[in-house]
Amino acid sequence: MSTFWDNLLTEEDKMIRESAKRFALKEIRPFAYDWEEAGEFPRELFTKAAKAGVLGVGVDPEVGGSGGGASSIVMTIEGMMHGGSTGVCVGLGSLGIALPPIVQSADDYLIEKYARPALAGEKIAALAITEPGTGSDVAAVKTKAVLDGDHWVVNGAKLYITSGVRADFVVALVRTDEDPHGGLSFLVIERGTPGFEVSKALKKTGWWASDTAELIFENVRVPAKNLVGDKGGGFFTLMRNFQTERLALAAYGVATAELAFEEAKEWAKQREAFGRPISKFQVNRHKLADMATRIAMVKTFVYQLARRLDDGEYLVTEVSMAKNQAAELAVDVTYDAVQLFGGMGYMRESLVERLSRDARLLPIGGGTQEVMKEIIARNLGF
Repeated sequence: MSTFWDNLLTEEDKMIRESAKRFALKEIRPFAYDWEEAGEFPRELFTKAAKAGVLGVGVDPEVGGSGGGASSIVMTIEGMMHGGSTGVCVGLGSLGIALPPIVQSADDYLIEKYARPALAGEKIAALAITEPGTGSDVAAVKTKAVLDGDHWVVNGAKLYITSGVRADFVVALVRTDEDPHGGLSFLVIERGTPGFEVSKALKKTGWWASDTAELIFENVRVPAKNLVGDKGGGFFTLMRNFQTERLALAAYGVATAELAFEEAKEWAKQREAFGRPISKFQVNRHKLADMATRIAMVKTFVYQLARRLDDGEYLVTEVSMAKNQAAELAVDVTYDAVQLFGGMGYMRESLVERLSRDARLLPIGGGTQEVMKEIIARNLGF
């Protein structure tokens, strides 16, 4: 299907996608199975990704990024997914959601100490938002930070933190005031600070190669200069960044579905039943046709939204729609791909088995499907 999309892409888009694909096929695909089983990938991959220019896509080159906007991020995700491990991709990409608050703050100290080393692959960054009991309700964050002289004293816990086990620092959303929205701020908290502990590494259904953690803060003293942006500006910074994060998740959904479709298509041509390839059975041909049709529709939508975000449009409703549609697409297409593979689709050595597990997080992460529907309905006036 790749040639079908050429007329929707600029030459720069194609170059970014192909560069990421080459990196993924060389540096990820041969090792993906072993890294998935191990539950992590080597730290040195961050440095390799930085040198290849795929680590800091979407981040201003002036602070050490590779530049580009939403379209570049979508292209990079498409290319990187050829590595066959969503876990590796999102692990490498954890800085993509952790660093924007720092970069947007334009704080030279924070940029030099944290953003640049992370973009160079020298440090691992994680965003710490979700807490036990809060889920998608960001305004309910309870982790508290109280100013004591020239330090903030932090107490609370965070859950489901991508790259949290190995992160050298986390950009944590904390409560600095009682106002539900205006009382939230971001703090950079370094690994090794007394009272900051990784409670445990979490075992997940999918995204195995991406380490995920529960974090505990007990009287953690954080320098006041580690406040990101303005006190009380955390909620609005997060809402602004959600557009890009959710579009990225939509891109993961499309890329997951397309990869599963390509695997299923080749399998259907080769696998025989009752003396002929299973692609010769109408039920299977129609299943593949339905996959391709849905991928075409959602992918076109995601591409259009990426372009419009790059043009500066505010697209909360549309991005929420895209995330939901892409998540459903990934879940449905990977399910059908496993079915076409039969018994082999249930084996861990099969790529479609891994993709089917990975896809299940997409309707949950970055705001659940139900929350996306509430956003859509509210913005439609209901």
